[in-house]
Amino acid sequence: MTPARAIGPAALRELIDAGGELALLDPREGGVFAGGHLLFAVSMPLSRLEFRIDGLVPRRDVAIVLCAEAGDHDLITRSATRLEAFGYTDVSFLEGGLAAWAEAGFEVFSGVNVPSKAFGEFIEATYQTPHVSASQLSAMVAGGENLVILDSRPLAEYRRMNIPGGIDVPGGELVYRVHDLAPDPETTVVVNCAGRTRSIIGAQSLINAGIPNPVVALENGTMGWRLAGYGLERGRERSAPAPSVVGAAQAAIWADAVARRFAVPLVDHATLADWRAEPGRTTYLLDVRDIGEYLAGHPAGAVHAPGGQLVQATDDYVAVRGARLVLCDNDGTRAKMTASWLIQMGWREVHVLDGGTDGEVRESGPYVTRILGLPAIEPDLVSVRELAALLDAGEAVAADLADSLSYHQGHIPGAWFVIRSRLPGNLAKLPDAPQLVLTSKHGVLPRLAAAEAAASGRRVSVLRGGTAAWIAAGLPLESGFSQIADKTEDRWYKPYDLAEEGDLAAMRAYLSWEVDLVGQIERDGTARFEVYPEGKIGGLGKV
Repeated sequence: MTPARAIGPAALRELIDAGGELALLDPREGGVFAGGHLLFAVSMPLSRLEFRIDGLVPRRDVAIVLCAEAGDHDLITRSATRLEAFGYTDVSFLEGGLAAWAEAGFEVFSGVNVPSKAFGEFIEATYQTPHVSASQLSAMVAGGENLVILDSRPLAEYRRMNIPGGIDVPGGELVYRVHDLAPDPETTVVVNCAGRTRSIIGAQSLINAGIPNPVVALENGTMGWRLAGYGLERGRERSAPAPSVVGAAQAAIWADAVARRFAVPLVDHATLADWRAEPGRTTYLLDVRDIGEYLAGHPAGAVHAPGGQLVQATDDYVAVRGARLVLCDNDGTRAKMTASWLIQMGWREVHVLDGGTDGEVRESGPYVTRILGLPAIEPDLVSVRELAALLDAGEAVAADLADSLSYHQGHIPGAWFVIRSRLPGNLAKLPDAPQLVLTSKHGVLPRLAAAEAAASGRRVSVLRGGTAAWIAAGLPLESGFSQIADKTEDRWYKPYDLAEEGDLAAMRAYLSWEVDLVGQIERDGTARFEVYPEGKIGGLGKV
Protein backbone atom coordinates (compact mmCIF):
# COMPACT_ATOMS: atom_id res chain seq x y z
CA MET A 1 0.00 0.00 0.00
CA THR A 2 1.25 3.45 -0.86
CA PRO A 3 1.73 5.89 2.05
CA ALA A 4 0.19 8.59 -0.16
CA ARG A 5 -3.49 9.49 -0.19
CA ALA A 6 -5.60 9.41 -3.33
CA ILE A 7 -7.05 12.64 -4.68
CA GLY A 8 -9.51 12.71 -7.57
CA PRO A 9 -9.24 14.98 -10.62
CA ALA A 10 -12.01 17.37 -9.53
CA ALA A 11 -10.53 17.82 -6.05
CA LEU A 12 -7.06 18.37 -7.49
CA ARG A 13 -8.40 20.95 -9.92
CA GLU A 14 -9.91 22.80 -6.94
CA LEU A 15 -6.54 22.75 -5.18
CA ILE A 16 -4.84 24.19 -8.26
CA ASP A 17 -7.47 26.89 -8.66
CA ALA A 18 -7.24 27.84 -4.96
CA GLY A 19 -3.71 29.17 -5.57
CA GLY A 20 -2.13 27.95 -2.34
CA GLU A 21 1.26 26.30 -2.10
CA LEU A 22 1.21 23.05 -4.07
CA ALA A 23 3.86 20.89 -5.73
CA LEU A 24 2.64 18.74 -8.62
CA LEU A 25 5.41 16.21 -9.19
CA ASP A 26 5.61 13.67 -12.01
CA PRO A 27 7.89 10.74 -11.04
CA ARG A 28 8.11 9.24 -14.54
CA GLU A 29 11.20 9.50 -16.67
CA GLY A 30 11.69 12.83 -18.47
CA GLY A 31 10.90 11.56 -21.95
CA VAL A 32 7.73 9.85 -20.73
CA PHE A 33 6.73 13.04 -18.92
CA ALA A 34 7.15 14.99 -22.16
CA GLY A 35 4.60 12.73 -23.82
CA GLY A 36 1.80 13.98 -21.58
CA HIS A 37 1.40 15.65 -18.18
CA LEU A 38 -0.54 18.27 -16.21
CA LEU A 39 0.20 21.89 -17.11
CA PHE A 40 1.96 22.78 -13.86
CA ALA A 41 3.47 19.36 -13.15
CA VAL A 42 7.22 19.37 -12.58
CA SER A 43 9.32 16.51 -13.88
CA MET A 44 10.75 14.69 -10.84
CA PRO A 45 11.94 11.29 -12.09
CA LEU A 46 12.28 8.69 -9.36
CA SER A 47 15.71 7.93 -10.85
CA ARG A 48 17.01 11.32 -9.69
CA LEU A 49 14.62 12.20 -6.89
CA GLU A 50 17.40 12.46 -4.29
CA PHE A 51 19.23 15.07 -6.39
CA ARG A 52 16.28 17.33 -7.18
CA ILE A 53 13.73 17.24 -4.40
CA ASP A 54 15.45 19.28 -1.67
CA GLY A 55 16.19 22.25 -3.90
CA LEU A 56 12.89 22.26 -5.75
CA VAL A 57 10.64 21.45 -2.77
CA PRO A 58 12.51 22.75 0.28
CA ARG A 59 9.62 22.71 2.78
CA ARG A 60 8.84 19.25 4.14
CA ASP A 61 5.17 19.89 4.98
CA VAL A 62 4.14 21.43 1.65
CA ALA A 63 1.30 19.70 -0.18
CA ILE A 64 2.68 17.31 -2.83
CA VAL A 65 0.59 15.50 -5.43
CA LEU A 66 2.23 12.79 -7.53
CA CYS A 67 0.85 12.68 -11.06
CA ALA A 68 1.47 9.78 -13.44
CA GLU A 69 -0.38 7.19 -15.50
CA ALA A 70 -3.02 4.97 -13.90
CA GLY A 71 -0.80 1.91 -14.32
CA ASP A 72 2.21 3.42 -12.56
CA HIS A 73 1.23 2.05 -9.14
CA ASP A 74 4.69 0.76 -8.26
CA LEU A 75 6.33 4.01 -9.36
CA ILE A 76 3.92 6.07 -7.26
CA THR A 77 4.39 3.81 -4.24
CA ARG A 78 8.17 3.91 -4.41
CA SER A 79 8.17 7.69 -4.91
CA ALA A 80 5.80 8.29 -2.00
CA THR A 81 7.75 5.93 0.25
CA ARG A 82 11.01 7.68 -0.56
CA LEU A 83 9.48 11.12 0.02
CA GLU A 84 8.12 9.97 3.37
CA ALA A 85 11.60 8.71 4.32
CA PHE A 86 12.98 12.18 3.50
CA GLY A 87 10.48 13.80 5.86
CA TYR A 88 7.74 14.96 3.49
CA THR A 89 4.45 14.68 5.37
CA ASP A 90 1.70 15.70 2.93
CA VAL A 91 1.91 13.43 -0.12
CA SER A 92 -1.05 12.51 -2.33
CA PHE A 93 -1.40 10.98 -5.78
CA LEU A 94 -3.77 11.66 -8.67
CA GLU A 95 -6.34 8.88 -8.54
CA GLY A 96 -6.83 7.29 -11.95
CA GLY A 97 -3.79 9.13 -13.33
CA LEU A 98 -3.70 11.19 -16.50
CA ALA A 99 -6.49 9.14 -18.10
CA ALA A 100 -8.89 10.11 -15.32
CA TRP A 101 -7.74 13.74 -15.55
CA ALA A 102 -8.50 13.78 -19.29
CA GLU A 103 -11.83 11.96 -18.81
CA ALA A 104 -12.84 14.68 -16.35
CA GLY A 105 -12.47 17.18 -19.20
CA PHE A 106 -9.12 18.62 -18.20
CA GLU A 107 -6.14 19.20 -20.49
CA VAL A 108 -3.05 16.99 -20.80
CA PHE A 109 0.00 18.78 -22.22
CA SER A 110 2.95 17.38 -24.14
CA GLY A 111 6.46 18.81 -24.20
CA VAL A 112 8.63 20.39 -21.52
CA ASN A 113 8.63 23.78 -19.75
CA VAL A 114 5.09 24.20 -21.04
CA PRO A 115 3.92 27.12 -18.85
CA SER A 116 6.89 29.21 -19.97
CA LYS A 117 6.58 28.22 -23.62
CA ALA A 118 2.86 28.99 -23.65
CA PHE A 119 3.54 32.30 -21.92
CA GLY A 120 5.91 33.34 -24.71
CA GLU A 121 3.22 32.68 -27.31
CA PHE A 122 0.70 34.57 -25.17
CA ILE A 123 3.03 37.58 -25.01
CA GLU A 124 3.55 37.64 -28.77
CA ALA A 125 -0.19 37.40 -29.42
CA THR A 126 -1.05 40.02 -26.78
CA TYR A 127 1.56 42.65 -27.61
CA GLN A 128 2.12 41.84 -31.28
CA THR A 129 5.85 41.57 -30.74
CA PRO A 130 7.43 42.52 -34.09
CA HIS A 131 9.46 39.87 -35.86
CA VAL A 132 11.40 39.22 -39.03
CA SER A 133 11.70 35.96 -40.91
CA ALA A 134 15.01 34.26 -41.64
CA SER A 135 14.86 35.36 -45.27
CA GLN A 136 14.17 38.96 -44.26
CA LEU A 137 17.09 38.97 -41.84
CA SER A 138 19.36 37.41 -44.46
CA ALA A 139 18.43 40.18 -46.89
CA MET A 140 19.01 42.84 -44.22
CA VAL A 141 22.49 41.49 -43.52
CA ALA A 142 23.31 41.16 -47.22
CA GLY A 143 22.14 44.72 -47.79
CA GLY A 144 24.48 46.05 -45.12
CA GLU A 145 21.67 47.40 -42.92
CA ASN A 146 22.53 48.93 -39.57
CA LEU A 147 21.71 46.07 -37.21
CA VAL A 148 22.99 43.89 -34.40
CA ILE A 149 21.95 40.28 -33.76
CA LEU A 150 21.71 39.33 -30.08
CA ASP A 151 21.42 35.66 -29.19
CA SER A 152 19.44 35.37 -25.95
CA ARG A 153 20.58 31.85 -24.97
CA PRO A 154 23.25 30.82 -22.45
CA LEU A 155 26.77 30.70 -23.87
CA ALA A 156 26.89 26.89 -23.92
CA GLU A 157 23.87 26.81 -26.24
CA TYR A 158 25.25 29.64 -28.34
CA ARG A 159 28.51 27.74 -28.86
CA ARG A 160 26.64 24.82 -30.39
CA MET A 161 25.15 26.94 -33.16
CA ASN A 162 24.43 30.59 -33.77
CA ILE A 163 23.23 32.95 -36.49
CA PRO A 164 26.34 34.24 -38.33
CA GLY A 165 27.54 37.43 -36.69
CA GLY A 166 25.31 37.05 -33.65
CA ILE A 167 26.54 38.07 -30.19
CA ASP A 168 25.64 36.02 -27.14
CA VAL A 169 23.59 38.04 -24.62
CA PRO A 170 21.45 35.74 -22.42
CA GLY A 171 17.88 36.99 -22.09
CA GLY A 172 18.14 38.32 -18.56
CA GLU A 173 21.16 40.39 -19.61
CA LEU A 174 19.64 42.09 -22.64
CA VAL A 175 18.42 45.32 -21.05
CA TYR A 176 21.53 45.38 -18.83
CA ARG A 177 23.98 45.26 -21.75
CA VAL A 178 22.15 46.57 -24.83
CA HIS A 179 23.15 50.22 -24.52
CA ASP A 180 26.80 49.49 -25.25
CA LEU A 181 25.99 46.98 -28.00
CA ALA A 182 23.68 49.33 -29.90
CA PRO A 183 24.49 52.91 -28.84
CA ASP A 184 23.19 54.28 -32.13
CA PRO A 185 19.38 54.54 -31.79
CA GLU A 186 19.10 53.86 -35.52
CA THR A 187 20.58 50.36 -35.08
CA THR A 188 17.96 47.64 -35.40
CA VAL A 189 18.25 45.08 -32.59
CA VAL A 190 17.38 41.53 -33.67
CA VAL A 191 16.88 39.01 -30.85
CA ASN A 192 17.03 35.28 -31.47
CA CYS A 193 17.08 31.98 -29.58
CA ALA A 194 16.87 28.38 -30.79
CA GLY A 195 13.13 28.53 -31.32
CA ARG A 196 10.57 31.09 -30.25
CA THR A 197 10.15 31.77 -26.53
CA ARG A 198 13.40 33.54 -25.66
CA SER A 199 13.32 35.46 -28.95
CA ILE A 200 9.86 36.81 -28.11
CA ILE A 201 10.50 37.52 -24.42
CA GLY A 202 13.91 39.04 -25.18
CA ALA A 203 12.62 41.37 -27.85
CA GLN A 204 9.60 42.37 -25.78
CA SER A 205 11.89 43.05 -22.79
CA LEU A 206 13.74 45.66 -24.81
CA ILE A 207 10.49 47.12 -26.09
CA ASN A 208 9.00 47.25 -22.57
CA ALA A 209 12.17 48.95 -21.35
CA GLY A 210 11.66 51.65 -23.96
CA ILE A 211 15.05 51.53 -25.64
CA PRO A 212 15.09 53.96 -28.59
CA ASN A 213 16.16 51.36 -31.16
CA PRO A 214 13.89 49.40 -33.50
CA VAL A 215 13.58 45.88 -31.98
CA VAL A 216 12.46 42.65 -33.65
CA ALA A 217 12.48 38.96 -32.79
CA LEU A 218 13.84 36.48 -35.28
CA GLU A 219 10.88 34.29 -36.12
CA ASN A 220 11.59 30.69 -35.06
CA GLY A 221 15.18 31.46 -34.10
CA THR A 222 18.07 29.29 -35.26
CA MET A 223 15.62 26.55 -36.21
CA GLY A 224 13.82 28.91 -38.56
CA TRP A 225 17.18 30.02 -39.97
CA ARG A 226 18.20 26.41 -40.56
CA LEU A 227 14.81 25.47 -42.06
CA ALA A 228 15.18 28.37 -44.50
CA GLY A 229 18.39 26.77 -45.77
CA TYR A 230 20.91 29.12 -44.20
CA GLY A 231 24.11 27.99 -42.49
CA LEU A 232 24.96 28.40 -38.83
CA GLU A 233 28.22 29.20 -37.08
CA ARG A 234 29.56 26.79 -34.46
CA GLY A 235 31.99 27.10 -31.59
CA ARG A 236 31.93 30.89 -31.44
CA GLU A 237 32.80 32.84 -28.29
CA ARG A 238 31.32 36.27 -29.09
CA SER A 239 29.66 37.38 -25.86
CA ALA A 240 28.64 40.80 -24.63
CA PRO A 241 31.06 42.48 -22.22
CA ALA A 242 29.96 43.86 -18.87
CA PRO A 243 28.17 47.19 -19.31
CA SER A 244 30.02 50.45 -19.07
CA VAL A 245 29.19 52.88 -16.26
CA VAL A 246 26.98 54.82 -18.66
CA GLY A 247 25.38 51.63 -19.99
CA ALA A 248 24.61 50.32 -16.52
CA ALA A 249 23.11 53.66 -15.46
CA GLN A 250 20.87 53.77 -18.51
CA ALA A 251 19.82 50.15 -17.94
CA ALA A 252 18.86 50.99 -14.35
CA ILE A 253 16.59 53.81 -15.59
CA TRP A 254 14.90 51.49 -18.06
CA ALA A 255 14.45 48.73 -15.47
CA ASP A 256 12.95 51.13 -12.93
CA ALA A 257 10.34 52.19 -15.49
CA VAL A 258 9.48 48.54 -16.17
CA ALA A 259 9.26 47.84 -12.43
CA ARG A 260 6.76 50.69 -12.01
CA ARG A 261 4.62 49.52 -14.92
CA PHE A 262 4.44 45.92 -13.73
CA ALA A 263 4.17 46.69 -10.01
CA VAL A 264 7.38 44.96 -8.95
CA PRO A 265 7.76 45.19 -5.14
CA LEU A 266 11.02 45.38 -3.20
CA VAL A 267 11.82 43.47 -0.02
CA ASP A 268 14.49 44.42 2.50
CA HIS A 269 17.09 42.07 3.90
CA ALA A 270 15.53 41.80 7.37
CA THR A 271 12.16 40.79 5.96
CA LEU A 272 13.78 38.26 3.66
CA ALA A 273 15.49 36.69 6.68
CA ASP A 274 12.12 36.45 8.44
CA TRP A 275 10.51 34.90 5.38
CA ARG A 276 13.22 32.27 5.01
CA ALA A 277 12.71 31.25 8.64
CA GLU A 278 8.91 31.33 8.51
CA PRO A 279 7.20 27.95 8.98
CA GLY A 280 4.35 27.08 6.67
CA ARG A 281 5.60 29.12 3.72
CA THR A 282 8.12 28.48 0.97
CA THR A 283 10.54 31.23 -0.06
CA TYR A 284 12.98 30.79 -2.94
CA LEU A 285 16.00 33.10 -3.16
CA LEU A 286 17.16 33.21 -6.79
CA ASP A 287 20.27 34.99 -8.06
CA VAL A 288 19.55 36.01 -11.65
CA ARG A 289 23.02 37.22 -12.64
CA ASP A 290 25.58 35.76 -15.01
CA ILE A 291 27.24 32.56 -13.79
CA GLY A 292 30.64 34.23 -13.38
CA GLU A 293 29.19 36.86 -11.05
CA TYR A 294 27.31 34.21 -9.08
CA LEU A 295 30.42 32.07 -8.62
CA ALA A 296 32.43 35.09 -7.43
CA GLY A 297 30.00 35.67 -4.58
CA HIS A 298 26.28 35.39 -3.83
CA PRO A 299 23.91 35.45 -0.85
CA ALA A 300 24.17 32.28 1.22
CA GLY A 301 21.71 29.69 -0.01
CA ALA A 302 20.79 31.58 -3.17
CA VAL A 303 20.26 29.38 -6.21
CA HIS A 304 21.72 30.48 -9.52
CA ALA A 305 18.77 31.08 -11.86
CA PRO A 306 19.85 33.35 -14.74
CA GLY A 307 16.95 35.62 -15.58
CA GLY A 308 16.34 34.51 -19.16
CA GLN A 309 16.37 30.84 -18.22
CA LEU A 310 14.17 31.41 -15.18
CA VAL A 311 11.45 32.84 -17.42
CA GLN A 312 12.08 30.25 -20.16
CA ALA A 313 11.98 27.23 -17.83
CA THR A 314 10.55 28.30 -14.48
CA ASP A 315 9.76 24.72 -13.50
CA ASP A 316 13.47 23.85 -13.65
CA TYR A 317 14.04 26.13 -10.64
CA VAL A 318 10.74 26.31 -8.74
CA ALA A 319 8.37 23.41 -8.06
CA VAL A 320 6.00 24.91 -5.48
CA ARG A 321 3.15 26.88 -6.99
CA GLY A 322 2.09 29.76 -4.75
CA ALA A 323 5.54 30.13 -3.18
CA ARG A 324 7.35 33.42 -2.63
CA LEU A 325 10.08 34.24 -5.14
CA VAL A 326 12.79 36.71 -4.15
CA LEU A 327 15.17 37.71 -6.96
CA CYS A 328 18.55 39.32 -6.43
CA ASP A 329 21.44 40.78 -8.40
CA ASN A 330 24.02 43.49 -7.79
CA ASP A 331 22.00 46.61 -8.68
CA GLY A 332 18.40 45.52 -9.29
CA THR A 333 18.30 45.89 -13.08
CA ARG A 334 18.21 42.23 -14.04
CA ALA A 335 16.12 41.23 -11.04
CA LYS A 336 13.46 43.83 -11.86
CA MET A 337 13.29 42.81 -15.51
CA THR A 338 12.98 39.13 -14.58
CA ALA A 339 10.41 39.85 -11.89
CA SER A 340 8.28 41.78 -14.36
CA TRP A 341 7.94 38.64 -16.47
CA LEU A 342 7.20 36.30 -13.57
CA ILE A 343 4.46 38.66 -12.40
CA GLN A 344 2.91 38.65 -15.87
CA MET A 345 3.20 34.86 -15.86
CA GLY A 346 0.87 34.78 -12.86
CA TRP A 347 3.24 34.37 -9.91
CA ARG A 348 1.53 36.28 -7.12
CA GLU A 349 4.43 36.92 -4.77
CA VAL A 350 7.55 38.02 -6.62
CA HIS A 351 9.92 40.46 -4.96
CA VAL A 352 13.29 42.04 -5.74
CA LEU A 353 15.84 42.19 -2.93
CA ASP A 354 16.40 45.86 -2.13
CA GLY A 355 20.10 46.62 -2.09
CA GLY A 356 20.83 43.50 -4.07
CA THR A 357 23.53 41.11 -2.99
CA ASP A 358 25.12 43.64 -0.63
CA GLY A 359 24.23 43.18 3.02
CA GLU A 360 23.70 39.43 2.81
CA VAL A 361 25.98 36.75 4.24
CA ARG A 362 27.91 35.74 1.13
CA GLU A 363 29.39 32.53 -0.17
CA SER A 364 31.25 31.78 -3.38
CA GLY A 365 31.45 28.90 -5.80
CA PRO A 366 28.66 26.80 -7.32
CA TYR A 367 25.41 26.01 -5.60
CA VAL A 368 25.85 22.69 -3.82
CA THR A 369 22.83 20.48 -4.31
CA ARG A 370 21.87 18.64 -1.16
CA ILE A 371 21.59 14.98 -2.10
CA LEU A 372 19.23 13.06 0.13
CA GLY A 373 19.39 9.37 0.96
CA LEU A 374 23.09 8.69 0.46
CA PRO A 375 23.86 5.36 2.17
CA ALA A 376 25.65 5.44 5.52
CA ILE A 377 27.73 2.47 4.43
CA GLU A 378 29.46 2.96 1.11
CA PRO A 379 29.10 0.24 -1.52
CA ASP A 380 32.11 -1.69 -2.75
CA LEU A 381 34.26 0.64 -4.88
CA VAL A 382 36.57 -0.25 -7.76
CA SER A 383 39.19 1.98 -9.35
CA VAL A 384 39.40 2.84 -13.03
CA ARG A 385 42.37 0.49 -13.51
CA GLU A 386 40.60 -2.32 -11.67
CA LEU A 387 37.52 -1.91 -13.86
CA ALA A 388 39.60 -1.86 -17.04
CA ALA A 389 41.27 -5.11 -16.01
CA LEU A 390 37.94 -6.73 -15.08
CA LEU A 391 36.40 -5.76 -18.41
CA ASP A 392 39.40 -7.02 -20.38
CA ALA A 393 39.18 -10.36 -18.55
CA GLY A 394 35.42 -10.65 -19.10
CA GLU A 395 34.90 -10.76 -15.34
CA ALA A 396 32.65 -7.69 -15.14
CA VAL A 397 29.95 -5.85 -17.04
CA ALA A 398 29.46 -2.09 -16.66
CA ALA A 399 26.07 -0.39 -16.33
CA ASP A 400 25.93 3.37 -17.01
CA LEU A 401 23.21 5.26 -15.10
CA ALA A 402 23.95 8.60 -16.79
CA ASP A 403 21.22 10.19 -18.87
CA SER A 404 20.93 8.74 -22.36
CA LEU A 405 22.27 11.83 -24.14
CA SER A 406 25.41 11.80 -22.01
CA TYR A 407 25.71 8.08 -22.70
CA HIS A 408 25.35 8.71 -26.43
CA GLN A 409 28.05 11.37 -26.35
CA GLY A 410 30.57 9.09 -24.65
CA HIS A 411 30.65 6.05 -22.38
CA ILE A 412 33.02 3.34 -21.21
CA PRO A 413 33.43 0.82 -24.05
CA GLY A 414 31.01 -2.03 -23.56
CA ALA A 415 28.98 -0.25 -20.86
CA TRP A 416 25.22 -0.66 -21.01
CA PHE A 417 22.73 2.20 -20.71
CA VAL A 418 20.42 1.45 -17.77
CA ILE A 419 17.67 3.55 -16.19
CA ARG A 420 17.85 3.48 -12.41
CA SER A 421 14.10 3.50 -11.73
CA ARG A 422 13.81 0.21 -13.66
CA LEU A 423 16.38 -1.65 -11.57
CA PRO A 424 16.82 -4.52 -11.04
CA GLY A 425 14.60 -5.97 -13.78
CA ASN A 426 16.46 -4.32 -16.65
CA LEU A 427 19.72 -5.95 -15.56
CA ALA A 428 18.47 -9.25 -16.96
CA LYS A 429 19.28 -7.84 -20.41
CA LEU A 430 22.97 -7.46 -19.56
CA PRO A 431 25.50 -10.22 -20.23
CA ASP A 432 26.14 -12.57 -17.35
CA ALA A 433 29.39 -11.75 -15.54
CA PRO A 434 30.68 -12.35 -12.01
CA GLN A 435 30.60 -8.63 -11.18
CA LEU A 436 28.35 -5.70 -12.09
CA VAL A 437 30.01 -2.28 -11.93
CA LEU A 438 27.79 0.80 -11.87
CA THR A 439 28.94 4.14 -13.21
CA SER A 440 27.56 7.57 -14.06
CA LYS A 441 29.13 10.90 -14.92
CA HIS A 442 30.64 11.47 -11.46
CA GLY A 443 29.73 8.23 -9.72
CA VAL A 444 27.22 9.60 -7.20
CA LEU A 445 24.03 8.11 -8.65
CA PRO A 446 25.46 4.55 -8.48
CA ARG A 447 25.98 4.97 -4.73
CA LEU A 448 22.24 5.49 -4.40
CA ALA A 449 21.39 2.69 -6.80
CA ALA A 450 23.79 -0.04 -5.59
CA ALA A 451 21.33 -1.66 -3.19
CA GLU A 452 18.60 -1.68 -5.85
CA ALA A 453 20.94 -3.33 -8.35
CA ALA A 454 22.03 -5.89 -5.76
CA ALA A 455 18.44 -7.13 -5.56
CA SER A 456 19.16 -8.82 -8.89
CA GLY A 457 21.44 -11.25 -7.10
CA ARG A 458 24.57 -9.93 -8.82
CA ARG A 459 27.71 -8.82 -7.04
CA VAL A 460 27.60 -5.03 -7.36
CA SER A 461 30.43 -2.49 -7.22
CA VAL A 462 30.63 1.22 -8.02
CA LEU A 463 33.30 2.89 -10.15
CA ARG A 464 35.11 5.38 -7.93
CA GLY A 465 34.78 8.84 -9.50
CA GLY A 466 32.50 7.56 -12.24
CA THR A 467 33.08 7.99 -15.96
CA ALA A 468 34.80 11.32 -15.30
CA ALA A 469 37.60 9.40 -13.55
CA TRP A 470 37.83 7.04 -16.55
CA ILE A 471 38.24 10.05 -18.86
CA ALA A 472 40.78 11.69 -16.52
CA ALA A 473 42.85 8.51 -16.66
CA GLY A 474 43.12 8.92 -20.43
CA LEU A 475 41.14 5.79 -21.24
CA PRO A 476 39.03 5.65 -24.42
CA LEU A 477 35.31 6.15 -24.76
CA GLU A 478 32.80 4.97 -27.33
CA SER A 479 29.78 6.93 -28.49
CA GLY A 480 26.31 6.18 -29.73
CA PHE A 481 23.61 3.89 -28.44
CA SER A 482 25.73 0.75 -28.56
CA GLN A 483 24.35 -1.29 -25.64
CA ILE A 484 20.86 -0.30 -24.54
CA ALA A 485 18.98 -2.06 -21.75
CA ASP A 486 16.14 0.53 -21.64
CA LYS A 487 14.41 2.79 -24.10
CA THR A 488 16.05 6.19 -24.27
CA GLU A 489 12.99 7.84 -22.75
CA ASP A 490 14.70 9.18 -19.67
CA ARG A 491 14.81 12.65 -21.25
CA TRP A 492 13.15 14.80 -23.89
CA TYR A 493 15.37 15.27 -26.94
CA LYS A 494 15.69 18.61 -28.67
CA PRO A 495 15.56 18.48 -32.49
CA TYR A 496 19.30 19.13 -32.66
CA ASP A 497 20.54 16.93 -29.80
CA LEU A 498 21.57 13.92 -31.89
CA ALA A 499 22.43 15.55 -35.21
CA GLU A 500 24.71 18.56 -35.66
CA GLU A 501 22.56 20.01 -38.42
CA GLY A 502 19.37 19.06 -36.59
CA ASP A 503 16.34 16.96 -37.45
CA LEU A 504 14.37 19.23 -39.80
CA ALA A 505 11.08 17.35 -39.40
CA ALA A 506 11.44 17.50 -35.61
CA MET A 507 12.14 21.25 -35.83
CA ARG A 508 8.94 21.85 -37.78
CA ALA A 509 6.92 19.75 -35.34
CA TYR A 510 8.42 21.55 -32.35
CA LEU A 511 7.72 25.03 -33.71
CA SER A 512 4.13 24.07 -34.54
CA TRP A 513 3.70 22.68 -31.03
CA GLU A 514 4.83 25.99 -29.50
CA VAL A 515 2.39 28.04 -31.59
CA ASP A 516 -0.51 25.72 -30.76
CA LEU A 517 -0.02 26.08 -27.01
CA VAL A 518 -2.04 29.30 -26.76
CA GLY A 519 -5.30 27.56 -27.64
CA GLN A 520 -4.64 24.68 -25.28
CA ILE A 521 -3.81 27.04 -22.42
CA GLU A 522 -7.11 28.83 -22.97
CA ARG A 523 -9.00 25.52 -22.83
CA ASP A 524 -7.16 24.47 -19.68
CA GLY A 525 -8.03 27.63 -17.77
CA THR A 526 -5.56 27.23 -14.87
CA ALA A 527 -2.91 29.64 -16.13
CA ARG A 528 -3.22 33.20 -14.85
CA PHE A 529 -1.26 35.18 -17.42
CA GLU A 530 -1.63 38.90 -16.79
CA VAL A 531 -1.98 41.79 -19.25
CA TYR A 532 -0.58 45.15 -18.12
CA PRO A 533 -1.60 48.14 -20.25
CA GLU A 534 1.23 50.57 -20.92
CA GLY A 535 -0.35 53.22 -18.74
CA LYS A 536 -0.52 51.03 -15.63
CA ILE A 537 1.83 52.33 -12.96
CA GLY A 538 2.72 50.76 -9.62
CA GLY A 539 5.52 48.81 -8.04
CA LEU A 540 8.76 49.53 -6.20
CA GLY A 541 6.91 49.64 -2.89
CA LYS A 542 9.00 48.05 -0.15
CA VAL A 543 7.83 45.15 2.00
